[in-house]
Amino acid sequence: MSKKIGILGGTFDPPHKGHLIISKFSLKKLNLNHIIWAVTKKNPLKKKPMLPLEKRINLCKKMVGKLKKFKIKSYDNKIKSSETINLLKYLKKLDKNSEFYFLIGSDNLVNLHKWKNWRQLAYNCRIAVFPRRGYVAKSMVSKAIKSIDNRNLIFLRSKMVNISSSKIRENYLKYK
Repeated sequence: MSKKIGILGGTFDPPHKGHLIISKFSLKKLNLNHIIWAVTKKNPLKKKPMLPLEKRINLCKKMVGKLKKFKIKSYDNKIKSSETINLLKYLKKLDKNSEFYFLIGSDNLVNLHKWKNWRQLAYNCRIAVFPRRGYVAKSMVSKAIKSIDNRNLIFLRSKMVNISSSKIRENYLKYK
């Protein structure tokens, strides 16, 4: 029987309880064996992270604590890339029999067409989409939703978590 592995990728700059909430929800709702927080050096579509990679990895590890179904990893050096498609191909090579679920917010679905080889994502995994305030309706008419086979898109009905790393950074810089 194959394993079901969830992947939450990002810079986690900084990690926050929203990451933890959607991860725990995914474990239960999608019946995942475990979840990987794939911490990347830099999102190719965003500015340089505020915190160094090691600090972000340590904050993620601290946040998940002793939760056994969570793995905190950075693959950028191994795969020489920060791009999701390269991460998925690498993980699939390591674990050919597992089924992968890539977790994203509806804000990411709106912008998915800007990701490198974005159409290939749905061929390499199932994409589980969480609602994000202000993006649900936009995601339903996005370029990606029109191009990706709906069998590989899973819309999860969870409580909206109104927190984001960019808001945390914004507030931090405001009061610094």
